[in-house]
Amino acid sequence: MAHELETFANGQTAFASARLSAWHQLGTVTDSCMTAQEVMAKAWLGGWEVRKIAIQGIEITDKGVTKVDCPDKYMTVRTNPATGATEYLGVVGEDYSVVQNEQVAETLNLLVDESGAHFETAGSMRKGRSVFVTMKLPTAMQIAGIDDMDLYLAANTSHDGTASLRLDATPVRIVCRNTQRTAYQQSRGSYTFRHTSNVSSKIAEARQALGLMWRAFEAFETEAEKMINEALTMGEFEKIVAELWPLADDASDVAKNNAKQRTATLRYLIRDADTQAAIKGTRWAGYQAVTEYLDHFAPAKTDVARATRALTGAGAELKARAFELLAV
Repeated sequence: MAHELETFANGQTAFASARLSAWHQLGTVTDSCMTAQEVMAKAWLGGWEVRKIAIQGIEITDKGVTKVDCPDKYMTVRTNPATGATEYLGVVGEDYSVVQNEQVAETLNLLVDESGAHFETAGSMRKGRSVFVTMKLPTAMQIAGIDDMDLYLAANTSHDGTASLRLDATPVRIVCRNTQRTAYQQSRGSYTFRHTSNVSSKIAEARQALGLMWRAFEAFETEAEKMINEALTMGEFEKIVAELWPLADDASDVAKNNAKQRTATLRYLIRDADTQAAIKGTRWAGYQAVTEYLDHFAPAKTDVARATRALTGAGAELKARAFELLAV
């Protein structure tokens, strides 16, 4: 599955979202904001008691069965929140320090203090090997006092030794594996806690790193405001569209027709759509038109397929490329 979210034997999906449902329509959607304790419970992330246990190998030969200890490696396991069974997660080194899901949420709490940020999403992926928790910041990035862009503080970690606890300041709301990748791609700054260090002792350093993130957000906002204050003609926009979706000289009639329909839709989005009314005729409107096309209009077999493509792979790359072309 593209989302890679964990589903337990009782049918519950390890995902929670505040007020808004995700594209995959899974998990629990709450009516209001969540506390750290609530997001752990609603997303089925609480009480895992992730721990390291000794590893022992078994060798079977003609001489019999031999047990072999592994002194420098350990197995990470958890208590399944639905069944209570002990489950395998991964193999780690002796220096590896376990970080509980509750610690991930508490780390976000400590970083934002009384800012008014609230827990937005949380979930488990790859059968508990990877988890994420995000907080929505109280103040959106406002482009020239006209266009708002929500901002999130996202925490991602693994329990199998494949990833450290990483914090990202990003405009992407994480709801699955695909959006996790996009959040990394569009991160305006990040900070990593290694599983070999004391997480709590690193909070001060993380706060300093977040200060750098906010400055990165400000730089992005400045670039966007330049775009919203610069005019974009239809001819310039169509040239950018041609760069984003190049058409080969020997393209088939079907490809040419598809390109013609795409250009017509993008022309409508930048010129006539209500969503661009406040920013009409600007380079920022051009960027938003491309984004809206990829999110809602690009042909796809299903809405899920469209959402997945828009958030990952070619969709995410096209959005990033469009920003580069329009920000010049």
